[in-house]
Formats: sequence, C-alpha cells, structure tokens
Amino acid sequence: MMAARRMDAEGLIARLPATRGSYTARAPLSGLTWFRVGGLAEVLFRPADLDDLAAFLVAKPDDVPVTVIGVGSNLLVRDGGLPGVTIRLGKGFSDIRVDGDVIEAGAGASDVRVSLVAQEAGLAGVEFLRGIPGTIGGGLRMNAGAYGAEMRDVVLEASAIDPQGRIHRLLPDDLKFGYRHCGVPADWIFLSARLQARPGDRAAIAARMAEIQTSRETTQPIKTATGGSTFANPPGAKAWELIDAAGCRGLVVGDAQVSEQHCNFLINRGAATAADLETLGETVRRRVKQHSGIELHWEIRRVGLPLAANQDEETTP
Repeated sequence: MMAARRMDAEGLIARLPATRGSYTARAPLSGLTWFRVGGLAEVLFRPADLDDLAAFLVAKPDDVPVTVIGVGSNLLVRDGGLPGVTIRLGKGFSDIRVDGDVIEAGAGASDVRVSLVAQEAGLAGVEFLRGIPGTIGGGLRMNAGAYGAEMRDVVLEASAIDPQGRIHRLLPDDLKFGYRHCGVPADWIFLSARLQARPGDRAAIAARMAEIQTSRETTQPIKTATGGSTFANPPGAKAWELIDAAGCRGLVVGDAQVSEQHCNFLINRGAATAADLETLGETVRRRVKQHSGIELHWEIRRVGLPLAANQDEETTP
C-alpha cells in the first residue's frame, strides 16, 4: 500500500514544473490544522513568492487538482488526505504594510497579526480581526466576521490569481460578499487585500482587542483542538441555540465531541479522526433539522477523501 502511494507522489512531482519553492511528497496535514486530524497531501507545495506561484500555475499539468490551505483554523481534512497538489502560502505572502489609514496585507498574513500591526499604528476599525484565528486569504474567501464586523466592512480591494496565472484586481462589488461567502471563483487564489481603517487611540484600540480576546477565552474552547464555528448562523437564528435546543450539547462520536462550553464548536478530545468529526457534525445537522425544521450549513471547510476511498486507490493493482 505505502509503496504504491510513494510511487504516485514521486511520479506526480516528476510531472510538476521546477520551482524556487518546495515540494514535499506525502506531507502530513494533521499538524497543519487546528483539529489535529486528517490524512496526507499527495504533494505539498510552498511557493517562494508570487512569481513562483504564477509560474507553477501556468506550467502544471491540467489534470492535477490543486487545493489551497491557510493556517487550518477552519478546515477539516478528511482521513484519506488530499490528492494532487496542496498549496500553502508562506512568508512570501504574509507582508503587512501601513499606508496612511490603509492596511495592505498578504493573503498569508494572520488576521491577529494584522490587528496588532493596526493597533501599533494607531488605526481602528479592524479590531474584530483579533477574534478570527485565520489568514487574510481565508477571511476574504468566506467573508469572515466576528464581534459585530466582517471583511466586507473594511475591504477596499483584493488581488487574486486564476488557474492560468492571470492576476486580477478585485473591488468590493467584484468580491460579491454575502454572509460567510464571496462570489470569486473557487479556483482563484487570493494574494492580498487593502483594508480601510481609521485613525484611533492606541490605548482604546488595545482595550477593545483585549476585550475580544477575553471574550473568546471565556466563551469558546480555544485551548482544545477545535476548528472554530462549525455552522453558519441561519437567518434570524443562532446556530448554537438550535444545537443546544436539539439536545446536542456534549454529544460524542468516537473521540469527537460537541463542546460543552460552546455547542457550535466541535472538539477533538485527543484521538478523534476526521470521520468522527464529520459524522458528529452531520448528526448535529440531522437532529437540528428534526427538532426545528432548520437546516444548518457547514461553515468549516471540508476537503479531501474519506479513508476508505484512499485505501481503495492505494490497493488497486
């Protein structure tokens, strides 16, 4: 089984273009996600910079699937792993620069770091990013929000690269933001964003950010292996209230559990599999629908193959 997988990964790398970044065959992804679960990336690619990424996209074989991941804070990688190439944007995509009252941030920059840079510069309006444990790229993709604000409130423009290596400048109307959604094609990769802030008092900004952090620590299971809010809030309702009313607080599947502290969070108690977590989430969805008639939609992004599918692939003669 493993030998066949190695041949597939090494064979794939041989078909990929030369880059200045790095390729890693059969890269474990569990350590790159907050859930601490998931299978292998057939090939993990860390591009050196934008030019390196563009050259890769232009030259890669058309039949090779590509998946982009950030810091894995709102991501569930299935146990069978990710076929093709998984791209993780690193240092070459994480610069943050302040230009007057505008913050320019790479897609790989963490939301928390952006909020701290803004505070140091005396810029208000992006304090909410202190409560979002992801990256700017992920925030753009899902119009991330918390504590009364979301990305569409502050984005002046963004840039993205399409599968043909063409770079696009996107204004707010182009992004087509909705609740936890943006309308940019799923196979475009966000590169950067320009965020509108406003002059403010450093001490007041720091106090608001401390308030947000304290709220997270007291209301969310952030010190356990979790993936953030599991389901989007339905119109006019709160997901956690629906889950609680359906009797799902503390519900367990394998070593996955609905958090007792905040029941819109799933947690890995230590030995959960991705299948445990996904089955638990689907169980919650089913019970909520039966109890309230409301269908919850996943906010967590689920990617990859179930373990059985991957095993079948590996054992095929």
